[in-house]
Formats: sequence, structure tokens, C-alpha cells
Amino acid sequence: MSKPSVPNRSATPATPRAEILIIGNEILSGKVADEHAAFLCREFRSLGVDVRHVAVLPDDVDAIAEAVRIAWDRADLIVTTGGVGPTHDDVTLAGIAKGLRRPLVRHPTLEGLVRDVYGVSGNPHVNRLADVPEGAELLVAEGMRVPVIAVDKLYVFPGVPEVFRRKFHAIKMRFRTEPFHVKVIYLRVGEELVAGLLFDVAREFPDLALGSYPAVDRPAYRTKITLESKDAAYLHSAFAYVMARLPAEAVVEVDREPTR
Repeated sequence: MSKPSVPNRSATPATPRAEILIIGNEILSGKVADEHAAFLCREFRSLGVDVRHVAVLPDDVDAIAEAVRIAWDRADLIVTTGGVGPTHDDVTLAGIAKGLRRPLVRHPTLEGLVRDVYGVSGNPHVNRLADVPEGAELLVAEGMRVPVIAVDKLYVFPGVPEVFRRKFHAIKMRFRTEPFHVKVIYLRVGEELVAGLLFDVAREFPDLALGSYPAVDRPAYRTKITLESKDAAYLHSAFAYVMARLPAEAVVEVDREPTR
């Protein structure tokens, strides 16, 4: 059996690295179930962005500031959700400002939008919705009444799932980069029988995103293997390497999830 040609490394440019900061005491206390992390991981993957870290944080200025500083040093893209309303626990922007060592300033455009939404008011708790870290940009898009606040590579979203998703979809194309190519192999054998092969694949193809997932409630297969790369040729070589070493009778299907 001839061995497929194996490129040493993938030649694609570096993939943008994203970090997600989910902010809210209600998430940490279990009062509200987080819906944002899984949504963002799926969306970013489809956009060609690699999510490297997800953190759930309390409504605490210092905790948010520390998380922002850490993420800023290692991520190309940061998203926060939650903590941007008018109440006492809405401290996300203050935490971001502290983490980036920037003052909070009143943004004149946002001040006008707050006035349009809430009416002319001397209520300081409502007016502080117009306070942003110095240098922040307002991202507008069709269908958004209130823009997304961006501070360089950090994007601030509300916590309400419906509003958050609408805003994310409105601007998500700015995050698009070269897509991931994917191959999926479904097996009728358990992981223990292919573990050695997977170690070999990981060694031969160090730039491959390789995953193995046992299935306990899928009668059609027992193990799902995923291979991902932005380099189509690199992925093709890795896929050929795996398929050449799998017993034909072990493979249920390739690429498409079989019917239950």
C-alpha cells in the first residue's frame, strides 16, 4: 500500500484567534442559562475564526478589567456579552475601560440615540448608557437602532439573546476570513480501536484540527472523527492518510451524518 504524500506544514495564513467574555452574575448563579458561547463558537467557526477561550465573569469591574487585559494580550478578536444596561450591575463598559486603562467618556452620537430611545431625561443612570471607553467606535448597520460599540479589536454586545444575535448578524461579515475545510468520518467501532491511528495523524499533521467524539445514542455509528484545515490540499492529504489506515468495514459514512 503506497503512503499518501504528506505536506509537512499547512501553508495557510494564521487563523484569527477569538476570545469570548460572557458577563453576568445570573449566569454564574444558574438563574439564567448561557446561550451565547455555543452560538458564537458556531458562528465564528463558520466565519473562519478560531475561538480559543471562553470565560464567564461576574458583574464586577475588577474581574472584567483583568479578563480584558489577559484577552487583549493573546487574542485577535474579543467579544463581550452582557452588562450594558442602566442598572447597578451593568458595569461591563467600566470594566473594559479600566482594563484598557482608558477613561469613560460621553459619546455625543450615542448620547443623542439614548435621548431618542428614552426621551430627554436628567436621569444619570440612563444617561450613562452613552459613556464608552475613550476611542470607542460605533458600528451601525441596517436594522440596528442602537449601534455596536467597538474598542479596536473588542466588540461589546448586550446580554439579551434576541438583541445580541440580531446585532451580531448585522456586523458579522467584518469578521469573515478564509473558511475552514472539513472532513467527517463516521465509524462503527469505538474510539479505543482508532486511538493509535489518531495519535499518528496528530503527529504527521501537526496543523490539522483533529477531533474524535464517541456516540452513545446514535445507532448508526459509534465514533465521529473530524478533520479541519484552511488548507484544502493539507486536509486532503490528512484525510487520505486516515482512510488508507482504516479497515473498510469500520467506516459507516463520510462527510454526511447518517440517518438515525
